[in-house]
Amino acid sequence: MKYLDIFKKNIDCSNEDEVFKYLLSTLKDTITKWDYFVNWAKVFDNIKEVEVDLNILNYLIGKDNIEEEFSYLLDKHPSITRLIPILIACRENKFRILNIYNKDSFQYENYRFKKSDNIEKSKIIEFAKKTGFLNLLENKRIKNIVDYVIGVEVGLDSNGRKNRGGKSMEDIVEFFINDICRRSGLEYLKEATSDRVFRKWGMKIKVDKSTRRIDFVINKNSHLFLIETNFYGGVGSKLKSTAGEYKSMFDFWKSDGHDFIWITDGKGWHSTSLPLLETFNYIDYILNLEMVSKGLLEDIVLMS
Repeated sequence: MKYLDIFKKNIDCSNEDEVFKYLLSTLKDTITKWDYFVNWAKVFDNIKEVEVDLNILNYLIGKDNIEEEFSYLLDKHPSITRLIPILIACRENKFRILNIYNKDSFQYENYRFKKSDNIEKSKIIEFAKKTGFLNLLENKRIKNIVDYVIGVEVGLDSNGRKNRGGKSMEDIVEFFINDICRRSGLEYLKEATSDRVFRKWGMKIKVDKSTRRIDFVINKNSHLFLIETNFYGGVGSKLKSTAGEYKSMFDFWKSDGHDFIWITDGKGWHSTSLPLLETFNYIDYILNLEMVSKGLLEDIVLMS
């Protein structure tokens, strides 16, 4: 890490070793915000798209001859076929089910629920029956299918929490970047590609792959600061590979004449501190959120 006087001024660290100890000691255990739990807008957008068909399915609740009634509904309203996967909490629309297995063979049955497919009605009924959903309706275990699917969507949305953790880190860092740029008359891009940077400022940046998106790019008098962010609350092998990747990215972008700043946080680093230290000793700038909040990011950008 490139030691600067600002580390003494901002966080009272006199050398690189002290800066690294400060980095580790001020890692945060969580950055969970209220929007981490459920993306309600997404839930109700998904519900709105299928709400009419869901209300049609309410007709089946409590019916004794449930398979015949379901067959009747499929004839009248074939669009309800698309609902089958979501009713069993799946985003996929095709399934390969193992029906029979013994010492001689494994036999599978394929089911697809795409709008464009011409699906056999008997197979739709069979799928809804064998997954247990028709039984729930027949025995009135579900009172209202719209309400039921709202619950399903909330559950499926929880799968996005890992991504929202990364989004929270980006949002927090952007708060500081936006404030720095607003007060200093600078510009920045979020999720910047090489093409976006060129269109915005007429400057070229090399990328190791065409799909590379840089979390933030700050332009100070045609000098670019490329900033990557992440948060690791838990342990895992990805931390070691991430640290190694950013050593390569530092070399790549420094040779192109740009500054690279890695902003990372999370107590997951406590158990993988050696790869972090190796990268800390190799690249110019690694900061955590505490260090950003103490003004180090601003001073690095403005002093360069």
